[in-house]
Amino acid sequence: MITINTITQIHEVLGLGKPKHPLVTLIHHKDYPRDLDFGNAKFVVDLYQISMKEGVEGYMGYGRNTYDFQEGTMIFTKPGQVITAGDKEFDEDPKGWSLMFHPDLIRRSALAKNISQYTFFSYDVHEALHLSDEEKQLLTNLVNTIESEYQNPIDKHSQKLIVSNVELLLDYCMRYYDRQFYLRTNLNQDVITKFEAVLEAYYNSDKPQELGVPSVKYCGEALNMSPNYLSDLLKKETGSNAKEHIHRLILNKAKNRLLGTTNSIGEIAYSLGFEYPQHFSKLFKSKSGMSPAQYRRMN
Repeated sequence: MITINTITQIHEVLGLGKPKHPLVTLIHHKDYPRDLDFGNAKFVVDLYQISMKEGVEGYMGYGRNTYDFQEGTMIFTKPGQVITAGDKEFDEDPKGWSLMFHPDLIRRSALAKNISQYTFFSYDVHEALHLSDEEKQLLTNLVNTIESEYQNPIDKHSQKLIVSNVELLLDYCMRYYDRQFYLRTNLNQDVITKFEAVLEAYYNSDKPQELGVPSVKYCGEALNMSPNYLSDLLKKETGSNAKEHIHRLILNKAKNRLLGTTNSIGEIAYSLGFEYPQHFSKLFKSKSGMSPAQYRRMN
């Protein structure tokens, strides 16, 4: 396991020259040494990485999956994630790139507070972003602007301009992911159906007593998706994220059991996966505007 904490370290590992900036670098894939071989090494990279895979094919391990990347796909990783090296094949003139930046680059900016809204940093690699030629060119122009800025003498404007362009890059990626969700709407509808089936199967088993209330992570793993990707897909298609869907299903089942059985509120809470009845009552009241006891009396 190799831990990389700095931009300088990533340059050393890749056999590149000294970086031009201590907190950000743009690595053009044409500059990768072709004989670089990490075997089955695993890396913990404490940097943000945005990569466009163009002119290079191969595989990499990321999270639970092994990913075969093809032309024009983009991959996003955040600090602390484990990446496994894999075989790569390069074109004679690969046009892809990897923008890497240290968290300290954005530490004092508004982007540091908002970086969590770019949920694709937590997607699995098989949920990569696929781009048109025009989109690839626009994003490449942006990273070239960032590179040009940090290669110039650093002045009081440098940090702000670099961070602004990083944020603009991320905003475009968010737009393109929204477009990708929209274009895959038929496929996404199948995912929604399967998601609902996962929840129904969960409540038709002993899992509520064994595992508690179903989590977004559990549902994502059942569908071979990262929790963030599943939640974002549902939000784009239905207006509600995965957690809201789970709470809605719990509320409907709770109402049916409150009116269709004589079980106590504690028994109903336990059957739905709640360890403590007061947690069930709090959720029920927040979603329905009344306590379970009030709902049962009024209906």
